[in-house]
Amino acid sequence: MSVDPRAALRTALAPKSIAVIGASDNTNKIGGRPIAYLSRFGFQGKVYPINPMRSEVQGFHCFSTFQSLPEVPDVAIIAVPGDLAVQAVDECAKAGVALSIVMSSGFGESHPEGKLQEQAMKASARACGMRIVGPNSQGLANFGTGAVASFSTMFTEVQPMDGPIGIISQSGAMSVIPYGLLRARGLGVRHSHATGNDCDVTVCELATVVAEDPDLKLLMLYLEGIPDPWNLAEAARIARDRNLPMVVLKSGRTAAGQEAAQSHTGALANEDRVVDAFLKEHGIMRAQSMVDLVDTAPLYLQGWRPKGRRLVAISNSGAVCVMTADAATQEGMPLEPLLPATQQELKSILPGFATVKNPVDITAALLSNSGLFGAILPPISKDPAADAFLIGIAVAGAGYDVDKFSSDAAKFAAETGKPLVVAAPQPNIAAQFKANGLVVYPTEGEAVRALSLFLTHAELMAETKLREPLIKSAPSVMQQTKLLDEAASLALLAKFGVPAVKHALCQTEEDAVTAFTQMKVAAVVVKGCTEDASHKSELGLVRLGVSDVAALRQAFKDMHAAAKSASIQLTGIIVAEQVKGRRELMIGARVDPVFGPVVLVGDGGKYVEAMPDLQVLMAPFSIEDVEKALHRLRIAPLLLGVRGEPPLDVKAFCQSAVAVGHMMVDEKLGISQLDINPVMVGSLGQGCVSLDAVIYRKENT
Repeated sequence: MSVDPRAALRTALAPKSIAVIGASDNTNKIGGRPIAYLSRFGFQGKVYPINPMRSEVQGFHCFSTFQSLPEVPDVAIIAVPGDLAVQAVDECAKAGVALSIVMSSGFGESHPEGKLQEQAMKASARACGMRIVGPNSQGLANFGTGAVASFSTMFTEVQPMDGPIGIISQSGAMSVIPYGLLRARGLGVRHSHATGNDCDVTVCELATVVAEDPDLKLLMLYLEGIPDPWNLAEAARIARDRNLPMVVLKSGRTAAGQEAAQSHTGALANEDRVVDAFLKEHGIMRAQSMVDLVDTAPLYLQGWRPKGRRLVAISNSGAVCVMTADAATQEGMPLEPLLPATQQELKSILPGFATVKNPVDITAALLSNSGLFGAILPPISKDPAADAFLIGIAVAGAGYDVDKFSSDAAKFAAETGKPLVVAAPQPNIAAQFKANGLVVYPTEGEAVRALSLFLTHAELMAETKLREPLIKSAPSVMQQTKLLDEAASLALLAKFGVPAVKHALCQTEEDAVTAFTQMKVAAVVVKGCTEDASHKSELGLVRLGVSDVAALRQAFKDMHAAAKSASIQLTGIIVAEQVKGRRELMIGARVDPVFGPVVLVGDGGKYVEAMPDLQVLMAPFSIEDVEKALHRLRIAPLLLGVRGEPPLDVKAFCQSAVAVGHMMVDEKLGISQLDINPVMVGSLGQGCVSLDAVIYRKENT
C-alpha cells in the first residue's frame, strides 16, 4: 500500500511528541530555544530532550540516547553538528520517526561535499519512510497547536499571537521578518516555517499541507528558487478550492540577485520571466517587495469579494483628492465620474463649494459636521463607479468627531462588503479608524498601491478558477537535439496550422529560376538552407529584394560561395516570396528544465534581443490568454492601430501562438526549442505569415 509522503508533514504541524537531539539548558542555544518555546507557547504533547551529559533539561527529564526514549517520537529536532547530525538522521529514520527537522548547518549551503551529505541523508530517510526539513533549517512553528519547533529569536522579541496568516520560507530570516512586521500591525500569524536547504521537504511541498488549514485567510511564501513547481501548482489548487490567497515574494529579479541565489538565466525567456508567467498561470500574486507583501496583508483578512477596480475617493482635502487621483491612475484604477443623479444627491448634502464629481472633496465642512461621511456614503455606494473606496483624512483632531465618522465608515463597509481603505497620517486618528476594524495607511499613495495589488490578485484568482490550470509533473530530461533546416521547420509549422511564407527549396539554379517564375511576385528572398547554422544573415546566406532572373542566378551562386567559406553544408537554396506587412512580431518557445514548455510572444525583427518587448505564457493556453499578453506589451497601442491606421490581425497571430503551444506540449514531436522571427502580421483580415523558423528536436524524432 502506498504511503502519502505528505502525511508526515501534517504530523509535524500537530505532533503528539517531539524529541530534541542536542538538547540544552541554555535557552539561547539552538538546542535549548525550541524546548523553551514548546513550554511557553502551549504545546500539549510530550517533549523528549536528548543529551548524554544531562539528566534534566529545562524541567524535562533528559535521555542519554535516542534509543532510550520510551516511545518513537513523531518529530525529531536535530541540533548536533556535522557527522553527528547525519548519524542522528539515520537513527531516527530506522526507528520510525515521521519527520526530522535538521537545524544543523555546514551542509549544501557551505560546500559541494555538503550536497552529497544531504543526498545521503535524504536517501536513508526515504528508505525508511521518514521526511526531512533542512538541513540548515530554523525550524517549524505552528502557534495554533503550540508546536513551535524553532530556534528563531524573533519569537522572543515579538510576542506571538495565533491568527489567519501563514508564512513559509526557504530562508530562516525571511520566515520571521514578515512575521515581525505583521505582528507590529496587530495581525496574528499561525504558521512561520523555514525549510532551510530543502534537501527533501521544500517550501512548495510544505505549502500543500499548510494550505489545508481551514482557519487560514492568507498564505505567504518566500522563495529563492522553485525546483518543484508541480508542488507549488498543487498548493495553489488546494488554496484555490477554499479561496485562500497565495502571495509569493521571489528574490532574484535582477541578474545580480539571480547570481546571489545561484540561479540560472536563459536568453530571452529567463528564469524570472518564466516565474512570473508560472505564478500568474496558477493565480498566485507575486509581491515586488516586502513592503507590498506586508501592506496588502490586512486587506485579505476582510472577507471582501470585489467585483471591479473602479475607485471613489473621498477626503476633506483637495490636495489629497488630487494625489489620490494621480496614484489611482498610475495603478490602473479609474476614478470615473459619478452619475449626474448621484452628484445631485451629494450636492443636496454637502456645501455648495464641495466637489462631487469624483474624487469627492468634502472640504473643511467636516469640522462643523462630522456626520457628512455617514450621509454621503450610502448614495455613493449605489453608483456604478463605486467598486472600492478610499477615505483620506488629511488632518483631524480637536473639534472633529472622529469617533462618529470612523464608526460611520466602518458601518458602511460592513453593510456594502465593498473594499474600503483609509489614509490618515496622524497616528491617533489612524488608531480610531483601526479600532473600528478598518484598514488604515499613512498616505493615500500607500493605500491605493495596496488596494490595487489586492484587487489585481482578486481578478487573477477569479480568472484562474475559471481556467483550472493543468498541474504538470517534472519535465522529462531533453535528449540530444538536432537543428531542422528552415524548409523542414516551416513545413512542420504549416502542418500544425502556423501559416508559412510561400517558398520553394531548390537544389539547382534552374530549379530556383522556375520557382521564381511560378511565384509571379515582384521580389523574392534567397536563403541558404542548412542544418548547421540557425542564424544565416551573419554568414551571408540571406539576400533580400531579388527581383529578376539575373539577380537570382547571382544570389544562388553567392549562397554556395558563402556556405563554402563558412564550412557549412547546404540542404538547398530557399526561394521565398518577399512579404510586406504591417508589423513584425515573434513567437519563441523552449522546454524549460524546471517549468516545462514556455512560449514567448512579442515584438519581432532583428532587434528583438537588443530591445526585448516580450511576454511569457505557460503552454498550453488559449487565444484569449495570448491577447491579454499582447496587451501588456509596450507596443500594444500599435496593434490596435494609431493615427488612422487599421488594427493589426491580432487574432490570426494569436491562433499561430496557440498552435505553437500545442506543439510544445506534444512530447511525440520532441521540440526542445523553437523560434519564429519574424511573423509578419497584416491589417485586420489579412492574417499573418511566418517568414523564418528555427526548430530543434530530439534526435530520435
